[in-house]
Amino acid sequence: MRPILTVFFCLVAGSAFSQERPYFVTYDHYLEEPGNLEVAVATTTGLPRHGHPSYVAPWLEFEYGVAGWWTTELYLEGVAAGGDGSAFTGFRWENRFRPLGAEHRLNPVLYIEYERTNEASRIQKEIVGSGPLPYEPIARLRNERAHELEARLILSSAFGGWNVAENVVFEKNLTEDEGVEFGYSVGASRSLGTLAAGNSCRLCRENFMLGAEMYGGLGTSDAIALRKSRHYLAPAASWHVGAGSTIKLSAGFGLTEASDRVLLRVSYAYEFPLGLR
Repeated sequence: MRPILTVFFCLVAGSAFSQERPYFVTYDHYLEEPGNLEVAVATTTGLPRHGHPSYVAPWLEFEYGVAGWWTTELYLEGVAAGGDGSAFTGFRWENRFRPLGAEHRLNPVLYIEYERTNEASRIQKEIVGSGPLPYEPIARLRNERAHELEARLILSSAFGGWNVAENVVFEKNLTEDEGVEFGYSVGASRSLGTLAAGNSCRLCRENFMLGAEMYGGLGTSDAIALRKSRHYLAPAASWHVGAGSTIKLSAGFGLTEASDRVLLRVSYAYEFPLGLR
């Protein structure tokens, strides 16, 4: 793992702060503004190894700022695979709580999510446990449903224009009698500009953010497994288009044999100030 982490930090060291980070898997300590609703459409496109068909896994996000210390979010997700059909794969209800209001050197956030999905799910908002994705026919996988509870400890820091975030993931399948699955993600990002322009400008440097994240599974409470788990290194970028709109792009490169070769991700989000506090 040490050589992989070295490559990760070398990649992000050359990139140049804004709340809309380019991460797709890693969470930082910034929550949604109270009273604001953000709606996002996103996809994960997977290019697997060993001749398995490529797939597209779209999802829809509704993120609402309940209070300055609490953000809640609903996900609806699906999947379509080349020559293998498509399916609705379930929903997720996520909540993030920030116990410390002021900015600190290290900012903790507590995360809990209820998932009602099936085995065809491939959006990969988190990667836990070990082994590759199941590649049985979608028609079969969609009938294998699971209720899962996911928790994260999120640690995030802001300094010198940079954001660095670390997540430790714990997931428990409530449907099957099995152990707890573990995962991780780390990310670093920085905007290309530090001062806002005096006029409206969509292509100004401060509207662009570059970074990278690394994420993967760490096995289960029954057996820790790194080499047999999926791990990805993903350079990412975000562009604040203006008027509450943000576009994010990421390309995750599989680092182990259990990983897909590439995960391509894209997201478009728009924020509505509802003022319902």
